[in-house]
Amino acid sequence: MNSRQRVAAAINHEQPDRVPLDLGATSVTGMHVSSVYRLRQALKLDPPGTPVKVTEVYQMLGEIAPDLLDALGVDTVGLGSAESFFGFKFENWKPWTTFDGTPVLVPGGFNTEPDEKGDILMYPEDDRSVAPSGRMPKGGFYFDSTVRQEPIDDDNLNVEDNLEEYGPISDEQLQYFAAEADRLHSESDRAVVANFGGTAFGDIALVPAPWMKNPKGIRDVAEWYMSTVSRFDYVYELFTRQCDVALKNLAKIYDAVGDRVSVTFMTGTDFGTQNGPFISPASYRKLFQPFHHRVNDWVHEHTPWKTFIHTCGSVVALLPDIVDAGFDILNPVQCSAAGMDPKTLKDRFGDRITFWGGGVDTQKTLPFGAPDEIRRQVRERIEIFGRGGGFVFNTIHNVQAGVPTENLAALYEAVREYR
Repeated sequence: MNSRQRVAAAINHEQPDRVPLDLGATSVTGMHVSSVYRLRQALKLDPPGTPVKVTEVYQMLGEIAPDLLDALGVDTVGLGSAESFFGFKFENWKPWTTFDGTPVLVPGGFNTEPDEKGDILMYPEDDRSVAPSGRMPKGGFYFDSTVRQEPIDDDNLNVEDNLEEYGPISDEQLQYFAAEADRLHSESDRAVVANFGGTAFGDIALVPAPWMKNPKGIRDVAEWYMSTVSRFDYVYELFTRQCDVALKNLAKIYDAVGDRVSVTFMTGTDFGTQNGPFISPASYRKLFQPFHHRVNDWVHEHTPWKTFIHTCGSVVALLPDIVDAGFDILNPVQCSAAGMDPKTLKDRFGDRITFWGGGVDTQKTLPFGAPDEIRRQVRERIEIFGRGGGFVFNTIHNVQAGVPTENLAALYEAVREYR
């Protein structure tokens, strides 16, 4: 099988010739730029000191370039936005050094000058005349969103304010998606995984809108979570109108990219904590599932794409409803969370949803375990999840900064040996 066939077989619950491997096809299956640098050095892909591009600014993820994809045998490639999370384009690259000393390249709109505390502030569209929308604390590894919530007047709260970012897709965006889909599909036989945006209902990373200069509506994280109950009608109306726009945009996007895309990232809304879901199944069915149904049903009726949901934590209580909503793929499969035992998940849901992730624990095992422990966990996860297809290997969420080089090497050596 080639990579595209391998991924397709796995998602269709057929046994591929070997377990497909993803690294970097999405913003939740990548690797911090400092770990990318160390991995490239360990594989002798670059001379010492060669910078790595930061291709996802918010989480500071590094570019998984074609030579690294080839070296590891990765089967996927990502199609994302031409703009960063802070609204400036990925262009005019310039050198910078992270707090841990990693040489990197950042886009021209990336602010590299620390404030008086030594923090790095990021501004929407690199406009220094407005309040910063992100902050990387001195010594930190990635950005936190800055709360820019105006006082909320419930008597005058307008759904339009929270819809500002959900408009008709532009011709420029469509042309970009079409050109990138064509390029990625023709350059290799890897499966193209796309994130077109607009279909994530209530994704808390998006609520503060770090790319917008003056976001209006409900933009504070705590206020948003409370609003799903205290302002239920407002949120439901917002989702309804967002969904209407998303379906029209999806039709235009499919006309532009066609069958060159294999998987589409639909939502990254998190529903789980370490110990259980923070929304009940009944609440999920009432507020989120209707819209998940609508977008998944459209995709399955009009395209060959498979749909991807990212939701961290313990979500086993929600999985029957997530499956019923029509998702083909679950990520990151956080096996360390309560009730997320790999064998139980595979036995209960393995014939109905593909597990994309779950390959190794990135909270404890990968950063703090011994190489033999990493190899053992990789082997166990491949044996459990890989049976009969329905599994794409990836770590549980992004590989973080500070992972020892020998552990990164052990991870991908084990994948190569056991996949």
